[in-house]
Amino acid sequence: MRAMSDLGRPVEGVLWMLATTLAFVGVNGIVRHLGTDLPAAQSAFIRFAFGLTFLVPALWAMRGTRLPEGIWPLFLWRGGLHVAAVIFWFWAMARVPVAEMAAIGFLNPVIVLVIAGLLLGEGLGRGRLVSIMVALLGALVVLRPGLREITPGHLSQLAATLCFAISYIFAKRLSAMAPASVVVAVLSVTVAIGLAPIAWWVWQPVSAEQLAWLAGVAALATLGHYTMTRAFRAAPLAVTQPVTFLQILWATLLGALVFGEAVDGFVILGGALIVGAVSLNTWAEARKGRIPPQPEP
Repeated sequence: MRAMSDLGRPVEGVLWMLATTLAFVGVNGIVRHLGTDLPAAQSAFIRFAFGLTFLVPALWAMRGTRLPEGIWPLFLWRGGLHVAAVIFWFWAMARVPVAEMAAIGFLNPVIVLVIAGLLLGEGLGRGRLVSIMVALLGALVVLRPGLREITPGHLSQLAATLCFAISYIFAKRLSAMAPASVVVAVLSVTVAIGLAPIAWWVWQPVSAEQLAWLAGVAALATLGHYTMTRAFRAAPLAVTQPVTFLQILWATLLGALVFGEAVDGFVILGGALIVGAVSLNTWAEARKGRIPPQPEP
């Protein structure tokens, strides 16, 4: 029998995941508020630079860690993918309604399923195929190509989602070679270093207010990762995954109440289809004792 500290606290897991959705929507809201005043690469660099301050204990703890040979190319590949992903994401966030950003972002684990099934030998069984098809239908409902314009912002968010998904594949490999704290800390360092020259190239004057907002982004992102980890420890993914749909609802309310964005029923419907497909796959994978991919925050 599982102990109460091992996935036996469903209510606690739901509450932690609820906090996670609020934290990540807060990240979206701040970046949306900052708009296009700062280049995307500069905003992303400042955010990760602040984020490093939260990881100082992990960086200090890993100073004596011995890492296996061949791990650094994987770290660098993942760092490069994340650099591209966060630039795409910051650029899109300033131009796409927050609810649409949230809905498209949930395609991340679906892309991972396709890559893992076709390229990593995991296969695409009936359950995975159904989940993928339903999620793609949801994406079509959100984007509605041919019925409205697909903007560069939408394409940028799709590119960010693809890069995040491939980064997850590298993370999955790295998690078997190094402690999780090391994988997270090295990612933050490599992304900050990778963003630095790009940010320097496009650097614009930064106000104290902008710095404060970006510090808030780093704090909320770190909080979201922490609460998500606590949710995963408290309850099975099949319990916590459906709660992530609330992120789209929060994003819709944020866009409507704060930014004056119209409430789009198609975005909510499409987002529900995507999250439902991810949740269906999560339930199926959990029954098989596997940990399915999760949306990249």
